Amino acid sequence: MGIEIRAARIDEHPAVGRLTERGFATGAYGPTTNPDRLRALHDAAGRAAAGELLVAVDGGDLLGTASLVRAGTAHSREAQDGEAELRLLAVAPEGRGRGVGAALALESLARARDWGMRAVVLDTGPANAASQRLYERLGFVREQQRETTMVDGVGRLVVYRYDFAREGVLVRLVAAHEHDRVAELTVAAYSHDYEISERYRGMLEDVATRAREHQVWVAQDLATGALLGAVTTPRPGARLSVVAREGELGLRHLAVDPGARGRGIGALLTRHAIDLARERGLRRVVLNSGEHMAPAHRLYARLGFARLPDREERVFEGGLLLAFGIDVPVEAGAPPSQG
Repeated sequence: MGIEIRAARIDEHPAVGRLTERGFATGAYGPTTNPDRLRALHDAAGRAAAGELLVAVDGGDLLGTASLVRAGTAHSREAQDGEAELRLLAVAPEGRGRGVGAALALESLARARDWGMRAVVLDTGPANAASQRLYERLGFVREQQRETTMVDGVGRLVVYRYDFAREGVLVRLVAAHEHDRVAELTVAAYSHDYEISERYRGMLEDVATRAREHQVWVAQDLATGALLGAVTTPRPGARLSVVAREGELGLRHLAVDPGARGRGIGALLTRHAIDLARERGLRRVVLNSGEHMAPAHRLYARLGFARLPDREERVFEGGLLLAFGIDVPVEAGAPPSQG
């Protein structure tokens, strides 16, 4: 069963308080004995009254929680007029590594949009490096001019803000609760122009396996939060595509939602894969494409890919799989090849 993000039930408030304390106790700063802090961690009912108390559940297991609160309420610390505040995002140790924190943060953004807020703000301790990487990956921007709050034993709090008025497209890793949406847009992209078999449809829909074994990247509209496209690349040191050789990055399942065509999403995601290869010190990006997928071939040609006829031996869905590759200049000081 997948991870579900929903509002906490009243009968879950005590368990949410315990989870919040445990999540922070196993974090960067360790457990606290401060009675005021403990009261705040356990005040799930107060956070629910201040806005929305969210939980991440898998079956009957409570894996994480986050609070989206309104400015001026008892649990708000940084929010100004027109802003919602994300507070006390906590993930149980057994839920880490599954995208729970990202799912909670993204659902908080979606609900703040529904409130009509212009932005979401949050703060975090300076030693919470993992949390800061998460927020930056999701599109939050650091607001150093607002960093005025000092907390004993923690230091000056780091402030992040997500502005809904921003325009553009963000490329980031998929969150667990978005697998179904990525499956939907991928099937829509491939079936829009071509007939696909049920077998191929099943492969395209299996986003959960791809995300578990590799890296699934999504293109998200910053203004609306909509997912516009996706692509899969291997994890560092791993190999994804059979066409890839040592020192090459193979990408697969590039897809753009039919409604988002003409916005350069396919090019953006492909360039992202090229940038990943450069960061990893790899010399080439390669991919396969069905021989009938002419629009994709034109995209690859515009980006500088060339055919690799010596690698075109596989037949899939009754047609030859074409191979394309582009050489990636390795920057000075780049890390050694990771495969």
